[in-house]
Amino acid sequence: MSDSPLGTVSSAHVPHQDGTNYPQLPSSEGMSAEALDETNDKVHDWEHDLANPRNWPLAKKWITTTIVSLYTLVTPLASAIMAPGLPDLAIKFGITNPTVVALTLSIFVLSYAIGPLFAAPLSEVYGRVWVLHLGNLLFLAFNLGCAFSTNTVFLIVFRFLAGLAGSAPIACGSGVISDLFLERERASAMALYSIGPMIGESCPAIGPIMGGFIAESAGVQYVFYVIAAISGFAAILGIPLMRETYAPVIRLRLDAMAPDPEKTSIGHPVLAAHHMEKWAYLWVSLKRPAILLTRSFICFILSLYMALMYGIYFLLFTTFPDLFANVYHFSIGIGGLTYIGVGFGFVVATVFGAKLSDKIYIYLTARNGGKGKSEMRVPALIFGSLFVPVGLLWYGWSAQAEAHFMMPIIGTSIFGFGILTCFLPIQLYLVDTFTYAASATAAASTFRSFLGFAFPLFGQQMLAALGYGGGNTLLAGFAIIIGIPFPVWVYFAGERIRAKSSLAR
Repeated sequence: MSDSPLGTVSSAHVPHQDGTNYPQLPSSEGMSAEALDETNDKVHDWEHDLANPRNWPLAKKWITTTIVSLYTLVTPLASAIMAPGLPDLAIKFGITNPTVVALTLSIFVLSYAIGPLFAAPLSEVYGRVWVLHLGNLLFLAFNLGCAFSTNTVFLIVFRFLAGLAGSAPIACGSGVISDLFLERERASAMALYSIGPMIGESCPAIGPIMGGFIAESAGVQYVFYVIAAISGFAAILGIPLMRETYAPVIRLRLDAMAPDPEKTSIGHPVLAAHHMEKWAYLWVSLKRPAILLTRSFICFILSLYMALMYGIYFLLFTTFPDLFANVYHFSIGIGGLTYIGVGFGFVVATVFGAKLSDKIYIYLTARNGGKGKSEMRVPALIFGSLFVPVGLLWYGWSAQAEAHFMMPIIGTSIFGFGILTCFLPIQLYLVDTFTYAASATAAASTFRSFLGFAFPLFGQQMLAALGYGGGNTLLAGFAIIIGIPFPVWVYFAGERIRAKSSLAR
């Protein structure tokens, strides 16, 4: 399919490569406030309008960012909170196949891969808020279904549905940051948002610690009651406090209430086309993440590296219980504390990575006459990519040697620091580069969630064949091959490629 619907302002019907006439939809739908200004300044002074999320008071922006980060922390909490209780879960449901045991954990991540393909485009048609709230409430309901499950099939089905609903904040979160902040302001906001997904999606500092003690004291099914309760708390805060941030939807709502349509942006054909061709635009929007992933090599390669790290990350979760229970003889509850290492790495990366990314971006922008570029995010990515293989090698060979238990935990701290230091500039690059920020990050999220689902399924077999040292050396090799040369290539060639793409801003 041609990518022209994503980058041309027109409401005419244009034949695509598949022979179907799709409406040539306006590129301003999903654009940042600046992009909308270029086409609509003569109709409506949106740049200085107080309804523009870019002009909201700073406190309101950070409240919204905090709520989105909370949603992104809560909804993926189920992804690994049950990891320390997997042995008890196997006993409870009589599961003897280790692949099925791993599937109960990773099936959540498979639906995480599917959900953003729908949630992100819907947020670019109907707005961010209702997608976030509805996803959170459905997530609550499906986790109760997990708690009441009586066999493996029901548990896997409800885990899948919970992941599908819980993917909404992952799909929309980066788009909200793009809605609220200018490029030079995004690093700190993205760091706050990123710690929600990283702690929430795999919960190294919170989930397994909670899950370990809950499973040990009350039973593994009670972790789902706790998740549902926290999700309800997030809804109580989020529903009354969060407001719509997506500029085109806000403008259409304001225009609908205006007494004189000729003096509003709805009179402009760009937004009018969105309003009149809703179903056609929705169909193109639903296909947009796949288009971004398959038609932009930059989006693909950055998403691939993020996916590789995420897959390794989830593979570690399925190996932790075996390593620390069988080698170091930790109980389930104490075993959950071993995830603190990754969490510590995340916290350091959140503080240090945000400052580093900001300083590099500001310095390079000043050298470029005050004009920022997406490639100015890449040096921080290159820096972070150096720590990923170091952490994997440290973890794998210290575990292989059965060194003091703190040694593999230190390795996971280095790994955690490296991946979050990489995730932050990748997300910023995608948000800065692509017109449809939510769809771009949804494409990356889908890719990484597929590997997050797949890697744990073969993790035990790989480690049994290669050992902790050999297996993690193999993974570190992949991280070096993909994570070091390609960011360097993006830094030098990215601007030239972006200039030729209708998918970029």
